[in-house]
Amino acid sequence: MRIIVHDYAGHPFQVQLSRELAARGHQVLHLYCEATLTPRGALARAAGDSSTFDVAGIGLSETIPKTNFFRRFKLESEYAGKLCAVCEQFQPEVVLSANTPSIPQYRLARWCQKKNVRLVSWIQDIYGLAAYRLLSKKLPVVGHAVGQYFISLDKWSARHSTALVVITDDFRKVFSSWGIESARIHVIHNWAPLEEMPQRPRENEWSRSLSLNSSLRFIYAGTLAMKHNPALLLELARMLAQPARGELIVISEGKGVEWLAAQAAEQKVTALRCLGFQPFHLLPDVLGSADVLVAILEADAGVFSVPSKVLSYFCAGRPVLLAVPKENLAAKIVVESQAGLVVEPSDLQGFCAAAKRLIDSTQLREQAGQAARRYAETHFDIGKIGKQFETILATT
Repeated sequence: MRIIVHDYAGHPFQVQLSRELAARGHQVLHLYCEATLTPRGALARAAGDSSTFDVAGIGLSETIPKTNFFRRFKLESEYAGKLCAVCEQFQPEVVLSANTPSIPQYRLARWCQKKNVRLVSWIQDIYGLAAYRLLSKKLPVVGHAVGQYFISLDKWSARHSTALVVITDDFRKVFSSWGIESARIHVIHNWAPLEEMPQRPRENEWSRSLSLNSSLRFIYAGTLAMKHNPALLLELARMLAQPARGELIVISEGKGVEWLAAQAAEQKVTALRCLGFQPFHLLPDVLGSADVLVAILEADAGVFSVPSKVLSYFCAGRPVLLAVPKENLAAKIVVESQAGLVVEPSDLQGFCAAAKRLIDSTQLREQAGQAARRYAETHFDIGKIGKQFETILATT
């Protein structure tokens, strides 16, 4: 097959899937948006790649802002036009599209319908629901209407997709309520590229380059956006500083981390260090440097988002401190695998108490870290996952 895998975010496991599909003999073009602030995977051809694999970024004149809604929507529309132009040039038989905001996903679905190209929508987030909830808070009157508009775009795109791949059964319920037949909805849980993320020792080249001390290290690595609550991280850093229990290292970029750094400086919270996104090839050392890995998600984002950074954390073999709604799939996985501790995102006191439990118990940290790595080794088999996607792409 001639396949376009479009992953707007450029995350690690999507491009791993593209490489796997190419290794199976398909002609695969992997596309991503260059104009977003987000952690990225191995988005360049490597020596061992199949000759049938290629990767290309789609650039814009500026970075897409996450908080300037009107500018963001204009740029996403510009991106949609460029995406469809690349599809026109490549002439795929099938498009697999992931992590794509409502406007470009809708335009892509329209292009696929017009050209009689099969579209498989890989649903990582339900953007219309996210926009509705967030914009209704920010812009009570206009935001409600705009959110409804994005939901309508998502509904159209889903109804005109040949198939949907959703990452949790919770999403299946949403799309069924939108009139999507059950036979067109496939559940494949997210994973992380295990082969590209070996376990690394706590003291490694990356930790030494930053002169990290021997105290306990809590590391948050990934996006810190509107659907997160950086106040949780500020309180964790404050707790780590009094008394000197350890350090919180936040690896992110954008408004959330800017707010966090400014608040920490103003309040003289000394146990916080903020760094920008690190290159993907350094990620094993970054995560391996941690004693505890941290992830957070706001309560009303729990229905439409599953933080995949948690799965990358599992590869590192480190315990996870997670503040997400307990009905969220990431929370269920951490609890069932015993890979860490989970609290509700509104429970600031419980979040710090869970952190203290991990600080106080070397045994708990070791057992949870081993359980996390065990889960990754059991579930992140790209051969099996690639076959699942191949079957869906070939038979839709």
